[in-house]
Amino acid sequence: MRLILLGPPGAGKGTQAQRLVEKYGIVQLSTGDMLRAAAAEGTPVGVRAKSIMDRGELVPDDVMIEIIAERIGHSDTVHGFILDGFPRTVAQAEALDELLDARDLGLDAIIEITVDEAELIERIAGRAKETGGTRGDDKSTATRLEVYRKQTAPVAEHYRQKGVLVTVDGMGSVDDVARLIDEQLEALVEA
Repeated sequence: MRLILLGPPGAGKGTQAQRLVEKYGIVQLSTGDMLRAAAAEGTPVGVRAKSIMDRGELVPDDVMIEIIAERIGHSDTVHGFILDGFPRTVAQAEALDELLDARDLGLDAIIEITVDEAELIERIAGRAKETGGTRGDDKSTATRLEVYRKQTAPVAEHYRQKGVLVTVDGMGSVDDVARLIDEQLEALVEA
């Protein structure tokens, strides 16, 4: 099973990804982890990425796609994967589509976890309070949500048009959201 999880910061993507990894025996491919691993392995694209990151710059799409291409070629992805943190833009989604098409691979589902932003901000503030943080992160959260709306939310529409997007209400408990995701995936498998 090959999946992408979309949703704003704090929507629970990481929690749900871990659960799906365990349930389906697939790997979670985080862009940050892939970048660090490629740099550590010293592959040609890893060396390029490390040089870019060392300068404090964002890794461009073409380098990210090369890193993803290398990573999905590893044997642990044979049963599938969940992409975490990619694609963040429609251009990245289109490049990923081309990569997967070239390898004759498809995505089984793109799961969009939707949330009420006002409640999400309260949820994040509650988490910060529980862990001894402050509400000083509210401005950062609002900025991250704005970036998500402008850059990543359009990715959902890209996949909706391709007929592979499923939307799940992320405002319930972890177990409720997990149940909704499972129902969507089971419906896809049966179709």
